[in-house]
Amino acid sequence: MKKSISFILVLMFILFFDNAIASEKIKVLIVNEYYPNIPSNNEKIEKLGNMKGTLLVMGTKYTGDIEVWKGDNGLYIINELPLEEYIKDVVAAEVSSDWDIEALKAQAVVSRTYALYQKKISGGSLYHIASSVLHQVYKGNNPDARVAFAVEETKGEILTYNNIPIAAFYHSTCGGKTENPEEVFGKSYPYLKSVETKCDLSPYSEWERSMDIKEIEKALNIPLIKNISIASYTSTNRVKELNIITDSGVLKIPSTEFRKAIGWSRLPSTNFSISKDNNTFYFEGKGYGHGVGMCQWCALKMAREGKNYKEILSYFYPGTIIKLYEYR
Repeated sequence: MKKSISFILVLMFILFFDNAIASEKIKVLIVNEYYPNIPSNNEKIEKLGNMKGTLLVMGTKYTGDIEVWKGDNGLYIINELPLEEYIKDVVAAEVSSDWDIEALKAQAVVSRTYALYQKKISGGSLYHIASSVLHQVYKGNNPDARVAFAVEETKGEILTYNNIPIAAFYHSTCGGKTENPEEVFGKSYPYLKSVETKCDLSPYSEWERSMDIKEIEKALNIPLIKNISIASYTSTNRVKELNIITDSGVLKIPSTEFRKAIGWSRLPSTNFSISKDNNTFYFEGKGYGHGVGMCQWCALKMAREGKNYKEILSYFYPGTIIKLYEYR
């Protein structure tokens, strides 16, 4: 009799937990080529309408509650959907579905943690998180059986520090060593420290780029550039600041701003060297992304070497504890 009661209580808890998890939702601002803008803090915005179902935008399906807002800089589309469904779509967009399951599980936990962290700090914003690399990539409904399995296997799991969801930053390829967060975001975190890695599986483990001086002048909106040199390095030997040398003098700019102006994919990381030949600049570098937190391609290599997702996460986020998130 006691065993039957215990079984029923456990079953009731599981059903309650699953229902509570399913009720957790997140609001995603759709950012893509067609809708590139993000509302500014003081922008006047009015709601044009909403719908429930599936919205097709440039061949991409967004399923759930859809809100359309109009602001000074254009239209904004917000997709509200269950958190766990969102995580499945994020994992499918962020990494390849044929990756090792343990790497997919690690990505699921990190993406879930990052989403809940952003939701927590979003305050009274119209949305919790953006769908681009500004936060994490979300390309609408993108079902995949392997990804769904990895997400289900880690349902509700997040990384915490002092019982609070962490700022679970991650990136594609670090190039051999991850970056300290204060070098990129201006703030340190006790669970985000530079670690050495091996991400030679990545196509961005090493890269080269050549850029005409006119391309750089246009991107920076700085005319008559004579030369560019490295002014300083971060603690992990990435480029921290650049000297832009013009007829008018020398302008020092952060490498993160330089990369943003040039384009994230055009200049994959700030881990590079520069040389110049006539009017062409040559960049030789390593890695893709800001370099903070989990290196996705290293996570894949660790999974292939036999590490499970908990071991992968503890390596990149030391001192954190995996817990089930506190649902509403």
